[in-house]
Amino acid sequence: MLYMAKEIERKFLVISDNFIKEAVSSREISQGYLCTNPDATVRVRISGPDAWLTVKSRNHGAARGEWEYHVPVDDARSMLAECCAGRSLEKTRYIVPAAEEGLKWEIDVFHGRHEGLVVAEIELPSEGTPFTRPPFVGEEVTGNPRYYNSVLIGE
Repeated sequence: MLYMAKEIERKFLVISDNFIKEAVSSREISQGYLCTNPDATVRVRISGPDAWLTVKSRNHGAARGEWEYHVPVDDARSMLAECCAGRSLEKTRYIVPAAEEGLKWEIDVFHGRHEGLVVAEIELPSEGTPFTRPPFVGEEVTGNPRYYNSVLIGE
């Protein structure tokens, strides 16, 4: 199944672990990159019984194109092993409801070589959508390539 959308998200560093008690769910994620070209990244991701291939266009501020396809988990595992060796990430994603109805925070706690990095993202219906920054959110890093997952895999 294909999911097409324009992704509009803001990204922040997390300054405390208070979000954990507010989380309504969490899941483990393994992901790697088949292409890290800033004009078109291609990611493979596994979370639980599901796997996806995702193509993202270049960031334009907080917005970019995104196309996502479900793939068989065994195929995704093979891609991670054969095509993404040494270029993958492990993280736990927590979901925290935002103060605004229908919005949610996705907080990624990175493992392995990025242990200690915690990043919060909020997807918005439009770039001008107002939202409340919770107390666990610190510096905004939207648009800072240092915090793109496709860059983190090379560090």
